[in-house]
Amino acid sequence: MKKIVAGVAALLCLATVFAAGGKDKPAASAAGVTQVSLWTYPIGGWGDQKTVDALLADFHAANPGIKVTVDYLTYADGDDKVNTAIEGGAAPDLIMEGPERLVANWGAKGKMVDISDLFDATDKAEINPAALAACFTESGAAYEYPLVMTAHCMAINKAAFEKAGALQYLDLNTRTWTTDNFLKAVDALYKAGYKNVGAVYCVGQGGDQGTRALVNNLYGGTFTDAAHTKYTWDDPNNVKALEKLYATDGINFDAGIAGGDEIALFYNGTLQMAFCWNIAQQLNPNSANTGAGKTLNGDDILFMAFPSQKGTDTKLQGGIWGFGIFDNGNADKIAAAKTFIKYMCDSAATADAVKAANYFAVRDTTDGGDISKIWADNAIMDEYTVLMPYLGDYYQVTTGWAEARTQWWNMLQQVGAGQNVANVVKQYAANANAAAK
Repeated sequence: MKKIVAGVAALLCLATVFAAGGKDKPAASAAGVTQVSLWTYPIGGWGDQKTVDALLADFHAANPGIKVTVDYLTYADGDDKVNTAIEGGAAPDLIMEGPERLVANWGAKGKMVDISDLFDATDKAEINPAALAACFTESGAAYEYPLVMTAHCMAINKAAFEKAGALQYLDLNTRTWTTDNFLKAVDALYKAGYKNVGAVYCVGQGGDQGTRALVNNLYGGTFTDAAHTKYTWDDPNNVKALEKLYATDGINFDAGIAGGDEIALFYNGTLQMAFCWNIAQQLNPNSANTGAGKTLNGDDILFMAFPSQKGTDTKLQGGIWGFGIFDNGNADKIAAAKTFIKYMCDSAATADAVKAANYFAVRDTTDGGDISKIWADNAIMDEYTVLMPYLGDYYQVTTGWAEARTQWWNMLQQVGAGQNVANVVKQYAANANAAAK
């Protein structure tokens, strides 16, 4: 009798397996826990195992039916690892990075799950418009759910500006200045003896968001069209900006340095302003651990938006980071990944997830309540939030982005060498557009 009962039980188990799809049934542990893999680029503390382990401990306690494992990527070889995994049919279930990879790259290639169903009307109203738009394609598909963002900006040496009488040209309440006042400030510094006020660095693409924002904002130029189908930096406003920068005493084109080098020169007092700046630099200039918001000589560093014609119409380049799901054909894993995303990005746990990244939330309110004051205990972070409303179009999702960046810094080198600006800009913009087709 025991053998008969055992045989019947075995048959029932097999029937259950085949009814659920046989070998295609989602992988799970003996306890019925769905295993989900997460790969994350080093986005603040999300690149630190101890920090992530603490976040996952809370997630697992709230979702005992899901087990998330993590692999940590670097920007040096992360893309190669992900692409190799995709080609080998071993892509992770979840990945954390920005829209230029999740939306414009892997999403555009059909490798990711459309997660537009995770955005209800309330989400769309709460999330920063620029961050929201960057996560969707023109067709309405979404390949990223955003968690944090930042705005890249520039910085000035307060002591040098005071000495030159140039602080009058800054609006320190809004951290903005007009193009006219920016040029007046540079002129005042130059006449005060500072011959290297700022540098248009162009040895490579490192930190090139700063030079793009500088050029685009001066006279209202754009880098791409609104639909992100072509590169538009050959418009007359950008040509005018480049001509003005080249002609301005104190602003020097330097084909020997990248953004990181510019930061170091600003930090040691060689330059009096930096175009490659962000909150990480403000908290720890030059990664020197010698005082937040201070140069090597102890001078105060003031962060500023890029100058624009009205000042407050500045459009800052930013970073946006969140989560996407690779389409590995496993419904249970996809469902578990969506649960993870909503937990980290739209729940009572979101504040901790945001603070782990050491950036700014893409929204002020989640299903877990108000998170607008999560940086109130950090004066620098809290102060820096004044820049968030200036976050501009996330045009990094334009096709051919990698080649466009190469064309940009090569163009800057030609401008700095004294070539005809209009001709050079036209040529290199055409090269970028050829790569985008």
